[in-house]
Amino acid sequence: MVTTGFDGAAPRSVAERLWTWEWVHLGYLLFMPAQPYFSPDPVWWEWPLAVAVCALTVVLYAMALLRSPSAWSVWASAVPMAAIGALATPFNAAASVLYIYAAAAVANTLPWPVARRWFAGLTVLDCATALLSQVPMSYRLLGFASALVMIWVVGLLELGQRDRRQELDNQRLRNAQVELLATLAERERIARDLHDLLGHSLTAVVMRAQLTKELVLADPQRARAESEEIERNAREALAAVRSTVTGWRRTSIRVELEVARRTLAGTGVALQVSRDDEPVLPAATDHELGLALREAVTNVARHARASTCRIGLDTDGERVRLVIADDGIGGSAPEGTGLTGLRERITRLGGAVQRSGSAGTTLVITVPTEAGR
Repeated sequence: MVTTGFDGAAPRSVAERLWTWEWVHLGYLLFMPAQPYFSPDPVWWEWPLAVAVCALTVVLYAMALLRSPSAWSVWASAVPMAAIGALATPFNAAASVLYIYAAAAVANTLPWPVARRWFAGLTVLDCATALLSQVPMSYRLLGFASALVMIWVVGLLELGQRDRRQELDNQRLRNAQVELLATLAERERIARDLHDLLGHSLTAVVMRAQLTKELVLADPQRARAESEEIERNAREALAAVRSTVTGWRRTSIRVELEVARRTLAGTGVALQVSRDDEPVLPAATDHELGLALREAVTNVARHARASTCRIGLDTDGERVRLVIADDGIGGSAPEGTGLTGLRERITRLGGAVQRSGSAGTTLVITVPTEAGR
């Protein structure tokens, strides 16, 4: 689980915060010892004050930079910086830079409306300490006026930068979600394709293997023929898997009709085929109808316990209709994974699948002839 900052954005890692160009902003602290250095009559405590304020500021700045943004970081960094600035600026005008650091810490943590109220408060504090300052007017104007402007400039720039970081984090999250959904969709597609490719072939292999086992003693010659058919079916299934993996696998209604003849013949189901002149279909449509025919025939061979299966193919010029009907027992059975996947593929082509039948099952698949072009 990723912990998010107060603004909802995913925080930067510790390494990213440690190796960042934002440390260069501490260079503004060099103005602190500049006042006692250039003062014509410095007081002895001005040097310890400048060094102490610089050291405390470095610690607070590091805390603000290395911590993950949160509401607590305001109280741990911005408030102490503002307090130290209010105490030090009456004696060293350059200490007003702490107001700018506090504004940056607030902008990196709090929402826009709250951050702007903080900027206004820091502005008031800067003006109040300017009135109480004991620093000569030339130093005072330089320090307090620049802080007055930079509180808003740096604060607003930091707010914009934070929003850009948040948008990048959100974009990365959206991309990760898209990749995950694409992966899940691809897995579902592979599962459906494997089911379509291997379902009927393995069903035929199992049924013929069972038949061969019974014929070994009763009819060795036929058992041998069935064994050869099992080998051929297995080789076809292997070739289909290899072709699909390499992206070359294509089927068609014509091919699947021949496969259906062999599959149903091995299970003792009589096949009747009626079709008009075979329509010229786009390769994608022909492929999907072929897979649909394969799925329907597999269900007849595996579950229907039918004696007859009828396959019809006709077209009216605008739509192609494929009908698979059997006289088995599967009419009221619930739909399985294969039929669900079949519906999804046909729907993507703009077609429809209707399943009906009380005695047996009738599957009517209708697809526009222009689908897939």
